[in-house]
Amino acid sequence: MYTATGIKEKEGFVDEFAPLVKRIAYHMMAKLPASVQVDDLIQAGMIGLLDAISRYEGSYGRQFESYAAQRIRGSILDELREADWLPRSIRKKMRQIEVAVAKLEQQNGCAPSEQELASELDISLDEYHSTLQSARGAQLIYYEDFQQDDEEPFLDRLMVDDDSNPLNTLVDESLRKSLIEAIDNLPPREKLVMGMHYEQEMNLREIGEVLGVSESRVCQLHTQAIARLRGRMRSL
Repeated sequence: MYTATGIKEKEGFVDEFAPLVKRIAYHMMAKLPASVQVDDLIQAGMIGLLDAISRYEGSYGRQFESYAAQRIRGSILDELREADWLPRSIRKKMRQIEVAVAKLEQQNGCAPSEQELASELDISLDEYHSTLQSARGAQLIYYEDFQQDDEEPFLDRLMVDDDSNPLNTLVDESLRKSLIEAIDNLPPREKLVMGMHYEQEMNLREIGEVLGVSESRVCQLHTQAIARLRGRMRSL
């Protein structure tokens, strides 16, 4: 794995850090629709790893792993940037769930159950679960939340004037506190999923093994948690 001068060969680094590429790819899959193939993410991540190896000039160790992780994520995001991560039809269904969440929370003063949400939407529980599964690419914030569309973007209420900066809106202290409170008020299992995924960087399969449920069920819980958080933001 080393040349005659003691410099590690590129092939050696590729073999050593290939598991890092896979771990990042599987972690990012939770934020993408089911139509995205993890093999495509891994391929894009490998390009990022090769780029990191060719550009890095420091000592190879923990610092290189952090640098490589950044390049890997960046390469995957670049590959996906031109794609529509979540079809418009699915986003519309998710907006309906968000509105139902906000309405039922205001009515009942607590987080609605899956059955209550399905009843409010006038669909079966199986249909509700299917929608959550299809919307696995749901995000907390979309670029469209700051634009005019077929309905008023809910973040517009937080923009005081035309010169308001979207980034400043997102880091606004009151919004941050509201979001922290919303996360604290998630149902226990959904809160646990969010913590394991975003704080411990576990992928859906690993979380499923801890909770004793399928990967698809973890996906549903994650998407539903996002819908609850966006529903809470709608009611700010």
